[in-house]
Amino acid sequence: MKKILFTLSILSSVLGFAQETKDNNDSKLKEKEIESVVITKTKKAVEQKADRTIFDFSEQPSLNSGSLMEGVKKLPGLVVSDMVGMMYQGKPLDVYMDGRPLNISSNELNAFLEGMPANSVERIEIITQPGAEFPATSGGAILNIITSKSAKNYLTAVYNGGYRFSSYDKYRSRFNNSIALNSRNKWFGWQVNLGQYYRESLSLSELDALTRNHSNSLGRTYYMNSAFTFELGKDRLLLNYDINHNNGGADITSDNFLTDTSTANYTNNNGLRQEVAATYQKKFTDKNKKLDFKAVYTNSDSEFNQFGSQSLNNSSLFNSYNFRVDYSQPLKILDDGKVSFGGLYDQQDFETKDRSIINLDYTRQTTSAYVEFQATLKKFDFIAGARAENYDITGITRFYDDNDNLKESNLNPFKKFKVFPNASVQYNLMKQLFVNVNYNKKISLPSVSLLNPNNNILSTETVTSTGNPNLQPTIYDNAEIKISAFDYAYIGYNTSWVKNQIVQRVSRKDNFITNEQVQVNSIRTHNFNFGMPIPFMLFTTPFSELMKFNVNPDKMNLLYVYTGYQLQEMPDVKTKGFWIFSLMGQFILPKDIRLQANYNVIPKGGNFYYFEIEKPLNNAFDITISKKFMSDRLNLSLYARDIFNQNKSVIKAVSTGGNVFTSNKYDSRSFGITVNYKIPTKNKLAKEDPNMIKSTNQGDSNGGILQQGQ
Repeated sequence: MKKILFTLSILSSVLGFAQETKDNNDSKLKEKEIESVVITKTKKAVEQKADRTIFDFSEQPSLNSGSLMEGVKKLPGLVVSDMVGMMYQGKPLDVYMDGRPLNISSNELNAFLEGMPANSVERIEIITQPGAEFPATSGGAILNIITSKSAKNYLTAVYNGGYRFSSYDKYRSRFNNSIALNSRNKWFGWQVNLGQYYRESLSLSELDALTRNHSNSLGRTYYMNSAFTFELGKDRLLLNYDINHNNGGADITSDNFLTDTSTANYTNNNGLRQEVAATYQKKFTDKNKKLDFKAVYTNSDSEFNQFGSQSLNNSSLFNSYNFRVDYSQPLKILDDGKVSFGGLYDQQDFETKDRSIINLDYTRQTTSAYVEFQATLKKFDFIAGARAENYDITGITRFYDDNDNLKESNLNPFKKFKVFPNASVQYNLMKQLFVNVNYNKKISLPSVSLLNPNNNILSTETVTSTGNPNLQPTIYDNAEIKISAFDYAYIGYNTSWVKNQIVQRVSRKDNFITNEQVQVNSIRTHNFNFGMPIPFMLFTTPFSELMKFNVNPDKMNLLYVYTGYQLQEMPDVKTKGFWIFSLMGQFILPKDIRLQANYNVIPKGGNFYYFEIEKPLNNAFDITISKKFMSDRLNLSLYARDIFNQNKSVIKAVSTGGNVFTSNKYDSRSFGITVNYKIPTKNKLAKEDPNMIKSTNQGDSNGGILQQGQ
């Protein structure tokens, strides 16, 4: 234990001292060249905080090349599966974009993340302990995708582009381009980020020796994020408008092994998502006081069609209205303290159609208020809060019975008032070394995607997949203990008592396979996690040199090791836990060339709820080589994904009608290049401004547009 603490102490001291030295030297050099230029500090690749883990994407070529989905899959402890969705350290994730829930899941979420270039993301926050300021509907944990870009005075521009190809039965290409424009004058500032992403992909799947699908798909995404800020005396008004349009299709050939026949289907999908947000920030003489008023409107419209042996014509319309107030100020509690409170009103309307029939009409209204206290006493930090929420969920569903008669019924209503407490105690053993114990109670409401009876990406004579309009909310009681050291190393255990957990279940009746969403009355989960960096200099550098701290962290070779163990106790199935292993190596080559290698795997033998892992899952080895040119204005990266072509999903679904074996393989082995170029300007007075295209922390001094828990 002493050796481990000594290793971490050396690492922390080296990083801190070298970073400070580097920043000071760079600042002095730049000040001689151009006055009034502010140097931006190098961002940490990973940052551990008491309630969250932050992964930087903006300066990590291994994460920001390719799609956002590919980058997310590389995060240690995060599991992405078509069967169980997304989990982090065993906790199901509620996905947010810039602090607001996306309200999508399953295939819609996968398509959204696949259609978003990773280099359009600033960072990802995984909030493992959502406090009272977050909606109680955040469930076990939150994955918050931050797309913010920093603005500069006058006009600046940054270009991002990339190309990737795979070669299986034929060559397939993916490419993306985007440009970020930032400007400010004495009246207001603005930012615009425009981009597109084109992708071709292959998917091969087989179900229980019944059918095999070969899918060639094509997708296009176009997006724009914009922000405007106006200074109104001491106060500030911030406006955001985002738009995302995607379209595509797939040619799918299905082989039926029983009849020895093949059928062809073609699918086509279109989606448009728009969001408008307005925030008014009241400023006080005491800068630690904050009062924000925020209104958000979201509209999402989608269509899905299938032509061929089976015909589908589905559409959906989603509208969300959200208004919230947040206030915080210092409070004299113990040595130091703070109080935060606020309120929220949210309404969601969701309508789906099967051709001309409205088969789901769903409305959800949520009114909530929260209060949270934070205090410090010597080496202890305390947090205690509660959130009260009132739910009113109603709706109707329409369907054809066995006699082909149109029927209508009401959804199971959910009208309830509940209080959700949270508490946390942290003991700081020394600087950047702490032990944290916390508890929180959460609720997860079924997403509109899971409720949607049209949530279907393919229908054949042997397979069907649908949503479930009768799903009920899930209740979580979460507890965790965690030891974190110097942002880089940690060990932790968390457990959850879950009621009415929503899980995916695949079943077989005769020669027909059904994929549906069901609820399990009671589940207990256990998760153990460990992460540790190992700098190679510890084995090659004399102790006397280590104590001089004369090392630049940008030049450090290291290996980061992560392992996790997860177990879900099911009432009707005897389950086994599964392990997660992740290795990341960073190597600094001559000429300041960086090489990063990643290896991830989940060994066979464990269970995801009703699924058993038959072969190693997420088994991939990736390499990224990057170098900066032209005074760091140009960043060039070359990468290879799944070099050994081992990333394949082979899973057995446990079913009362007999086990169902599923196999899925996509064109995971690919090679590509990414380019990031900061277009030079003649302006010598440019200096960094606050984030305008969204931020998420009320405690940030930059007055970001977006606050926590939207």
